[in-house]
Amino acid sequence: MPQLNPNPWFFIMLTSWFIFSFILQPKLLTFTSMNPPSNKTPTTSNTTPWTWPWT
Repeated sequence: MPQLNPNPWFFIMLTSWFIFSFILQPKLLTFTSMNPPSNKTPTTSNTTPWTWPWT
């Protein structure tokens, strides 16, 4: 059963995790967010309830 042989697939898995962890991840983390979170407190607006004519 060749699918149980980890010889080629283990190397491919290690290589892909190495590329992601040490090459792609630092490059992706250097990007700045276009919409950074703000420190403002959310404001709640006071709304008046709708007066239904049939109640």
